[in-house]
Amino acid sequence: MRRRAGHGRSAATGALCVLVASVLWGTTGTAATFAPEVGPLAIGAVAMGMGGLLQALVAAPQITRHAPRLREQRGTVLLGAVSVAVYPLAFYSSMHLAGVAVGTVVSIGTAPLASALIERVVDGRRLTRRWMLAAGLGLLGTVLLCVAEAAHAADDTGQASVAATLLGVGLGLVAAATYALYSWAAHRLITRKIPSRAAMGAVFGLGGLLLVPVLAMTGGPLVSSWSNAAVGTYMALVPMFAGYVLFGWGLAHVPASTATTLSLLEPAVAAVLAVLVVGERLPATGWMGIALVIACLGVLTAPATGRRHRPGGTASSDDAAQGDLVRPGAM
Repeated sequence: MRRRAGHGRSAATGALCVLVASVLWGTTGTAATFAPEVGPLAIGAVAMGMGGLLQALVAAPQITRHAPRLREQRGTVLLGAVSVAVYPLAFYSSMHLAGVAVGTVVSIGTAPLASALIERVVDGRRLTRRWMLAAGLGLLGTVLLCVAEAAHAADDTGQASVAATLLGVGLGLVAAATYALYSWAAHRLITRKIPSRAAMGAVFGLGGLLLVPVLAMTGGPLVSSWSNAAVGTYMALVPMFAGYVLFGWGLAHVPASTATTLSLLEPAVAAVLAVLVVGERLPATGWMGIALVIACLGVLTAPATGRRHRPGGTASSDDAAQGDLVRPGAM
């Protein structure tokens, strides 16, 4: 009983870390509006690239200490690093082509499904009913939020070309897959006894190195004015560095599929900030979407009520702690 209570507190702490990270990530869209002349590739490269290199610098002692174990898992590290490098380029380009609403909902909204598929195929985990309920509420809420913002954007700027929208949706799917992949890779390293700081520092540091050439080719506008430089610095230090440090701590306590589902808070935060800071208006449908996302988070983070015991003393896996994922046959 004591160990179960400790696991519940650990999972709650992990969930809180991911939620705070999601709030920080939700500020990136509003921050980018203060540097409109900076392109999506430059924004993605400076945010994830510089943030990743800073993570590696801070975690250098831990990376050195656990270098032998990281070398043993070099395939996982490399997969995570390549995914880290591809994700921001695809994510910000998706929002640029298809619009912030559509790009965000495809990139963030489909990531939990990608994570669940990866964990099911690679790790042999199966979904619980609580996770499916939470994911369903979150996806529905994110779609409603997307529809509301897309309708508002169409009223203001007109309809984007079909080709650009389709390309943006495709890039959003790439972003979702790579987000799920680097989350899974980091979680896998952590579960193999590599501390979260060393795991995240290695994966994000190598990913940051891969983004340096992109930043060199596209980052000119970032140094053309103090405001642009300030936006780039903020993106690297706060949402990416601090946000992913928190995300790494969260991954030490919850599976990647749960973490990516909790990150559905990000588009809701982005929409609220657009209303409060940028001055956009959100229709009732959008507020309904935010309410459903909050309901999703409530379902996923509510304390487990304990396992139902079946005849013969076995327990139902549907009541696993925090309702995330359990291995087939786990009791």
